[in-house]
Amino acid sequence: MFDFWLLDENLIFIGALLVMLALGILQAMGLGEFSPDLDVDLDMDVDADIDAGGAADGLLAMLGLGRMPLMMLLVLFLALFGTIGLAGQQIIESMTGSVLSAWLAAPLALVAALPLTGLLSRPLSRIIPQDETTAVGIGTLVGRFAVIQTGRAQTGSPARAKVTDVHGHHHYIMVEPDNAGQILNEGEEVLLTAREGRKFRAISRGNANVPQLSD
Repeated sequence: MFDFWLLDENLIFIGALLVMLALGILQAMGLGEFSPDLDVDLDMDVDADIDAGGAADGLLAMLGLGRMPLMMLLVLFLALFGTIGLAGQQIIESMTGSVLSAWLAAPLALVAALPLTGLLSRPLSRIIPQDETTAVGIGTLVGRFAVIQTGRAQTGSPARAKVTDVHGHHHYIMVEPDNAGQILNEGEEVLLTAREGRKFRAISRGNANVPQLSD
C-alpha cells in the first residue's frame, strides 16, 4: 500500500492530503487564522469579484463560498481531491495494471472534486461553526476614516491605506483623492467618500498640516 501511495503519479494527491491534515490541525488548535488582515483582504477581493457578476458569481456559488469559512472549504476541497485521486488511481491500476500519469489524473480529480466540494458544503455548513458573523461588505467602508500607509495618493495614482471597520477588523485598500489636484500624503488621515470598483475616493480630514502645540 505504501509503495502505491509513494508512486510519482500519486505524490500530488498525497501532498494534498498532507496539507489538508496540517490545515485541519491548525484550525483545531485555533491557529487557522494566521493574519486577520489577510483574511479580510481576501474577503474584499472575493466581494469585488462577485459584484462583477457573470460566470465568476456562479462558479463561486457552486463551490460553496460564503456557506463555510474559507479555511474549512479549502480543507474539504483538499480532502476530496486527494481521496478521489488516490481512489481513481487504484481503480485504474486494478483494471489496467498501471496508473495514470499525474498530468492526466490530477485534472480529472480536480474536475470531480470541485462540484463535490460545493455539494458537501451545503449540509456541512449547518453543523460547522461559522466565523463570518462579523464580516462586512466592502461598500460599508465608505464614510469611515482611513490612514494612508504607503506613498502619496494623487488623481490617477492611488496609494495604499488602512481602514478599520465597525467590528475592529483592518482592511487595506487603494485610495485616490476625491478632489482633482489634491494630494494625500503618507500618514494622513482621510475620510472615504465613495467606492469605484476596487478603489476608494477620499478627502483629507484636514488636520494633517495643523501645527501641534507643545505642552
